[in-house]
Amino acid sequence: MAASGIKLESGDGKCLLDAGTAPPADLARYDHYRIYNVQFDNQEQIELFQKLEEQSDSLTFIGHAREIGQKLSILVAAHRVADFADLLKTYKLKHRVLTYNFQEKIDRNMGEVLPESIDATKYDWQHFFHLKTIYGWMDAMAKQYPNLLTVLDMGNSTQGHAIKGLKLSSNPENKAIFIESGIHAREWIAPATATYIINELLTSQDAGVQGLAKNYNWIIFPCVNPDGYKYTFEHDRMWRKNRQLFGTCRGVDLNRNYPDHWNSTGSSSDPTRYDFAGPSAGSELETQCLLQFIRSNVEKEQIKTYIALHSYSQMLMFPYGYTKERVSNYDDLQEFGKKAAAAIKAESGRDYVSGSLYETIYPSSGGSMDWAHAEAGIPIAYTFELRGPPDSQDLFILPAVEIQPTASEAFTAIRTIVEAAAEKGYYN
Repeated sequence: MAASGIKLESGDGKCLLDAGTAPPADLARYDHYRIYNVQFDNQEQIELFQKLEEQSDSLTFIGHAREIGQKLSILVAAHRVADFADLLKTYKLKHRVLTYNFQEKIDRNMGEVLPESIDATKYDWQHFFHLKTIYGWMDAMAKQYPNLLTVLDMGNSTQGHAIKGLKLSSNPENKAIFIESGIHAREWIAPATATYIINELLTSQDAGVQGLAKNYNWIIFPCVNPDGYKYTFEHDRMWRKNRQLFGTCRGVDLNRNYPDHWNSTGSSSDPTRYDFAGPSAGSELETQCLLQFIRSNVEKEQIKTYIALHSYSQMLMFPYGYTKERVSNYDDLQEFGKKAAAAIKAESGRDYVSGSLYETIYPSSGGSMDWAHAEAGIPIAYTFELRGPPDSQDLFILPAVEIQPTASEAFTAIRTIVEAAAEKGYYN
């Protein structure tokens, strides 16, 4: 009890909270949530799980039930474990339990975050960092390398946070490579990888990397969904969307909001769903900021490559996401992607798959990559799904020990793609 002796009481006289005692933080918790990886062997199972996804908000599907032979990870709330296990047994679904208590992974992950107040000089790739710290590091790097770096401001998010980036340029005549990350808030490895790439371009002693920094301009926005990213640190580690308000719920999946075959497949019109495409194409401020930036700079900055960083599943994907129709330079993009996957395999032994997004992961529409390629005319466009593997026990909660090797793999892949594209004249 507080020193004053005053107690707050409910209507029935029970003590709720001692006066002067701070209430618990408003944190979503996932105690005893399990991750199941299920396999669909017949159409009945697929249809059952399609209905299940629509009916239950206690099951988080990482993708959608689509085809025979598919394996799908599902995060199951603790109070639904018994029902879900019974369902698997009744309909004879092959499955594995990947994790028995998901909150343990989140607790470990939050312990790998350094305080928001930490000095920018302490920034590294062995920890995760708050948005404020990332921006502080970017400002500090711009001061350290004033002749190479310019801080960019794309505009403000729904909740008024700046969407900041860095431009690295040693020659205004260079062709440019654009990288965006963090569009999905919970994918912390993506902003960490973006800052790693910036740091490598500035500090690497490797002659090949120095050549990339000298011969190309780099425009990198580590966090294009700042509201969502902040929310994952402060309230719900598994939040994906932005924070736009729709009555009793929030959020648009910004990677379903772009005006390219918007909401035609692999997205939802329901604001409660994780892949809600928004009320209209390009409706969100974050989307509008990126659209305007690319439209204003694609010719002026000669942007020839667009990379979107995501996690997880270890995939290097190119357009299209909404159709199996092939882009005009499909063969080149497939070749570059396979070379990049081979380079990763040689570096770390990790297996990455390359192909069009539609063929490789699942159909989706309204994505930034498709728009950048089809509407903005950027010929080399990829979406990277970083570590872990498709059946990851961690989902999006990648341990901090994985940051450096994951980011290195991604940079190796980008370097391989750029060098292969240069050989074919894409940057002439």
